[in-house]
Amino acid sequence: MHYFDGYWVYLVEDAGVWFPNPRFSPSKGMIAIGGGLSVEWLISAYRQGLFPWSGRPVTWWSPDPRGVLEDVHISKSLAKFLKKNPFEITVDTAFEKVMRECGERRTNGTWITEELITAYTQLHNDGYAHSLECRLNGELVGGVYGVSIGGYFSAESMFHKVSNASKVALVKLMQRLKERAYHLVDIQMLTPVTQKMGGTLIPRQEFLDRLEKAILVNCSFV
Repeated sequence: MHYFDGYWVYLVEDAGVWFPNPRFSPSKGMIAIGGGLSVEWLISAYRQGLFPWSGRPVTWWSPDPRGVLEDVHISKSLAKFLKKNPFEITVDTAFEKVMRECGERRTNGTWITEELITAYTQLHNDGYAHSLECRLNGELVGGVYGVSIGGYFSAESMFHKVSNASKVALVKLMQRLKERAYHLVDIQMLTPVTQKMGGTLIPRQEFLDRLEKAILVNCSFV
């Protein structure tokens, strides 16, 4: 193991797709560094409870505890807003644009680099990554994107240009996942918004146990 940026991590090589088992890692955050961002690398990582947070070099993370979303909490004000049905909801019509907006809307820096945009767009083209968009008068004003494997969905990031657009996107995403019987919705880490909307933290070991079962379920996002 090697000490990197405050974490004891494993080094992974480009020669073959391999990750250390996060169950046995002493780190509660970053697990490994190195490897690639091909579809094969990304799918292998997500199936094992890992995800990348940078492109140069690639760092792989498995937080302990892990953020999940079981049921979305809708406040009274948001419920009232939803009844107005202000947005047109679309799916997979602007994946790369949603991802770019998620990165550009962050004022304190972003992990959504060009390398990750290229990698996840390919993941989308291969049917493993999806976006849900909110449109107002045809304009993209909010959205969320994530990775889908079996009955597991990892919600990566969301954005809004107008009030409530990201919250509506998350609500509509959860409705879609519930309708399609997804077993596990991963939000990785809690933010103030996701915590207010029902996000909770569970131990990494519990998350990995649930992940092993969820990826075996046959679900379709589209």
